[in-house]
Amino acid sequence: MQYVYIFILSKCSFLMVVLKTAYSPKGLVHYSVGAIIKKGDRILLIDRAVLPLGFACPAGHVEHKETFEEALLREVKEETGLQVFGYNLLFEETVYGNKCSKGAHNHHWIVFECKVKGDERKNNEVKSMGWYSKEEIKKLKLELSWDFILKKLSII
Repeated sequence: MQYVYIFILSKCSFLMVVLKTAYSPKGLVHYSVGAIIKKGDRILLIDRAVLPLGFACPAGHVEHKETFEEALLREVKEETGLQVFGYNLLFEETVYGNKCSKGAHNHHWIVFECKVKGDERKNNEVKSMGWYSKEEIKKLKLELSWDFILKKLSII
């Protein structure tokens, strides 16, 4: 798939942020990273307080001058208070029809399995967070892209 790269200014927490964005025949595509963090047989999920709503793994947009790895470390720290000290790429794919609060309907997801340390602390983008088994995750109202990703990875 070919993309034409463009940059979008987005107002976020009183700051102007330039997001890593592309244009595909299906519309704008934002680049996003996600973290699958495990503790035994449980996975850390957050209940999102901002659009898109639903339960999700820690995740967020990649800013213009960030690498995917830099965005991963920043997003995990912002949303959970945890520090990533190891990660492996698990998944990379464009998900279409996944609207966000920044105006894109499509997202190119780069998802990593992460090892973390530190104390959990949620921010204002998170209603709650917790460690869930696969069976518990199947019963939650997942954010649409995470429903797709977790099924694609055979987690649920």
